[in-house]
Amino acid sequence: MNKFGILNSEICKVLADLGHTDMILIADCGLPVPSGVKKIDLSLKMGVPSFIDVTAVLESAMQIEHIIIAREMHEHNSNIYSQLKTVFPDISCTEITHEQFKQLSKEVKAIIRTGEATPYANIILRAGVIF
Repeated sequence: MNKFGILNSEICKVLADLGHTDMILIADCGLPVPSGVKKIDLSLKMGVPSFIDVTAVLESAMQIEHIIIAREMHEHNSNIYSQLKTVFPDISCTEITHEQFKQLSKEVKAIIRTGEATPYANIILRAGVIF
């Protein structure tokens, strides 16, 4: 049994398998999951677990070099956007349209689905290296 950190075995396996520049996605409960992309569903009910809670845990466990969000988050979910700036104060960020984001989701190694029920609460985390 894992003594510290993430207890979810599927997430631990995905993190262990990541290489430099591989991507994972943390999603709200409404984002479509493309065929062929692994889905790790953590959702229990609306809002549980929250997008920010899951994102903060992943930030502490994963070497992240870059994040990608939908630019619509600014206007439609400024609260989540502000919280992300706290979780990732020094990580570079690319903002793309939500349609581009959904297209890019086809390239991620896994999508972690949260119970978040607010718009555009989605983020792609690109793996860095630890050396």
